[in-house]
Order: sequence, then C-alpha cells, then structure tokens
Amino acid sequence: MNYWNGEHHEGRGASFTLTNPATGEVTGEYRLATAADVDDAVAAAKAAYPAFKSLTPGERADLLLNLADELEARSEELASLESQQTGKSIRLATDFDVPGSIDNTRFFAGAARQLTGLSAGTYWERSTSMTRREPLGVIGSIAPWNYPLQMAAWKILPAVAAGNTIVLKTSEMTPGTSLIFAEAATAAGFPPGVINVITGDGREAGERLVSHPDVVMSSFTGSTQVGRRIMELAAAKGARVHLELGGKAPLVVFADADIEAAARGAVAGSLINGGQDCTAATRAIVAAEHFEAFTDRVAELMAGVRIGDPSAPATDMGSLISPTHRDRVAGMVDRAREAGARIRTGGEVPTVDHLGEDLPGDRETTAFFAPTLITGIDTDAEVWRDEIFGPVLVAVPFDTDDEAIALANDTPYGLAASAWTQSTNRALRAAADIEAGCVWINEHIPIVSDMPHGGYKASGFGKDMSQYSFDEYTQIKHVFIDQHEDPHHEWQDTVFTT
Repeated sequence: MNYWNGEHHEGRGASFTLTNPATGEVTGEYRLATAADVDDAVAAAKAAYPAFKSLTPGERADLLLNLADELEARSEELASLESQQTGKSIRLATDFDVPGSIDNTRFFAGAARQLTGLSAGTYWERSTSMTRREPLGVIGSIAPWNYPLQMAAWKILPAVAAGNTIVLKTSEMTPGTSLIFAEAATAAGFPPGVINVITGDGREAGERLVSHPDVVMSSFTGSTQVGRRIMELAAAKGARVHLELGGKAPLVVFADADIEAAARGAVAGSLINGGQDCTAATRAIVAAEHFEAFTDRVAELMAGVRIGDPSAPATDMGSLISPTHRDRVAGMVDRAREAGARIRTGGEVPTVDHLGEDLPGDRETTAFFAPTLITGIDTDAEVWRDEIFGPVLVAVPFDTDDEAIALANDTPYGLAASAWTQSTNRALRAAADIEAGCVWINEHIPIVSDMPHGGYKASGFGKDMSQYSFDEYTQIKHVFIDQHEDPHHEWQDTVFTT
C-alpha cells in the first residue's frame, strides 16, 4: 500500500484494517509504512529530481494535462472509493471532490508555464541583474483524511509543476485515492520517482518524512497541535514548512442580510463533509433582531437533511470518519448540553435514515451524527473555543457591528469566515477587519483553483492553490552579470587601491 519509483510496495510495519465508517464493514487490510519505507521513497524522489527539474515548463505542463485526463477516466472509481473510505456522500465525492481535483490539475498545467520573476534590468552600474525561480528539491507532504484526493492534489500539483519531486504521506485511514493518483501519474508519463505515496501513521512514517535530511520542505494539513510538532522537526534541520491547520470559521449575519440566504448558507457551510472541514462554518454570529428567525430556519433546514447510506444518490450527509471521532464530537455536544446550552436540533447519534429505515451497522461500528444547532452558550464555552470538526453549528446574537467583528475574531484560528449583508460598506469592512485567510461575502465554502487558500494566526501560514502556492515550492535566485570591459571596478577601491 505504498507507491514509489513507479511501483507498488508493501509496507514493512504493523497490519492496519480499513473499515467503511458508514457500514462498519471491513474493506481491506494492509501493512503500514515504516521509517525504512520512507527512506526508500525519499531516495526514489531524490534520484528522480535532477532530470525532472531540467524539464521545460511546457513539458511539465503536458504531463499534468495527461494526468488530468487519466484522473477523469477514473473519476467514477475515485468517487466511489473516496465515499467508501471516508463515509462522505457519493454526491459530494462525485460533484465536488473529484471534479475539483481534476480542475486543480488542469490549472497547474497552465500555471507551470507562468513561473516568472522580475524582468532583467540594470540595478548596478555596467551590469545586468535578473531573477530565477527554481524548485527546492524533494518535498515531504502530509495530507489529512477528510479530503484525501483533493488534499493529495493540492500538495502534489504545485510541487511538481514547479519542478520538485515529492513524497506524500496520506492518512492510514484513507489511502486509496492518493494511490490511484500516483498510479495515474505514472500512466500519464511522469518519470518514476517524481510522485510517491506512502501510507503510515504520523508517529513513525510522518515524523521520519519531516525529519529526513533529504527532504528540503514539508507541507502539512491537519491539527494545530501536530503542526507545531512539524515545525519543531523541520527547525532542527533548518528546513521550511507550509502549514494549513485548524479553523473555527465565523458566519456573521448583519442586520440587513437576506436571512433565508444566510440560513441556507449556514447549513451548507456547516454540514459540508459532515462538518469535517477546516473552513466549515462553525460559529454563527447573528444580529439580535434576526436571531430567532435565523436559528428557527437553520434548525428547520438541518432537520430536513437526509442522513443515510453514503452510496445512495439521495443521501445528503453520510457518516463521520470513525466511531472514535464521532464519540469525540458527541462528547463536546453533551458537555455543552450539561452546561445549560440549548440543543435546537440534532445533538445525538441517529438510528434511522431520512426514509425512516434503520441505518446500516450499529453504534459501535459506524460513525453517524445528526446535524446539530446549539444556542444559549457563553463565548468561553468549549464548543465556541475549540474545533469540533463535526456537523455542529453554534449561534450567538450581537447588537452592534463592532461587537460582531470582535466576536468573529474571538478565536486563535483564522482560516476562513463569511459575512452576510446587502451593504457595500459592511461587506468591505468585514473583508478588511475579519482576521482570516479567506472572507466570503454572502456565501460560505466555494474554493476555486485560481484563488489562494491558507490561514492566519493558529491556522497556519502559506498558500495552497493559485499562483501564490508556488511561493511555497520555489526559491528565488539573483543572477548578476558584470559588463565592465575594464578589470578595475570603482567599488573595489573601498577594499584596495592598487
């Protein structure tokens, strides 16, 4: 269940069982990657780097276009496997995850040919200066389990478009689509060793990848706690890092907002991927005069969300990633309830689907949790402060615009936010004053390949997607060409005069 140098390799570690979290069904078993497996994958990437970085941007673009075609040809397989391993609805995988990854591939095919620097010019007498944007070398990336295919694409594509080679560690729980991605790259003509995937846990495989002396840059998406550990490991060898960490996105509904649009945006924005999304709307901050109407409508819409078998096209929301994670989400909601919060809808493990039929599996082996709206909490509550990473939205009222902005920023995180208003001035103020890497106006969630994605504060630093992502995977070199004909250069007189 590893892929390096254009071939599959069995891991040398402990056995790991793959389970469908929506049915409890065992879907496979494999052996985890060890530090020795990581070493082999890095060695393959290092060997492939000199030749790959020498390709022209156009040659790399052609490979990426071929890769997009290969992924498109396997789109049904990718969507089915993504749904099976994560528990997400097949509709989300088919309409969002897979086409988004293919579009991202085609974007970077074009972007590979736009890696420009400053134009050449004279900045010192009788000389010409120019800049070169060059790849770094072997990249070590770690992707999470919530969007396995998309996160593989976000990390692999800008790295190889810029001329790097890469070893990606995918989550041990969701290895399938990342391995297909690597297979598709080989079929597309990528040389062996350019794109490599390992499947192992963070403690052994992940730490070895980040600390490996031949890995010159590490990219990680996941929790802030693990991100700090990665910074420590990278700092020990003086390597750079790119981190996209946790989020606690506010959804601010101003007094002049379209309440129906805001309520629908809040439900979609909080429940996408079962809320297992760092950019998901988690804190609704609503003008007091509309608070009751807004929360009533959100509760009504959430109660109508169709929970059930992820493979059924009519299902809106499948399961969470695992029973262990479901219990963590349920525990946070239970503690809020015990502290006096009002659970407007949800807050429990459902037992039947939207048709009234029993959900597959049982509580011990499946990971369903109902869409949940919580009100009546203080802003020092756990559900307000900490990332829940589940289908839970917490709502509080506000009286003034200043208070709304302060509540939006009342978090250590800063990945994404949205503001709902019909006022241009309010929209511009929210965009400027909310501390987040992305601020949507009258929408929440849309992400496009052409625009950057990344956080402020404890949500990390650096950008995925867009031309800005190349800043993470390239280095700038100044080339100075002297044009004096006289061997004596005037500035040298400051050092010696003979």
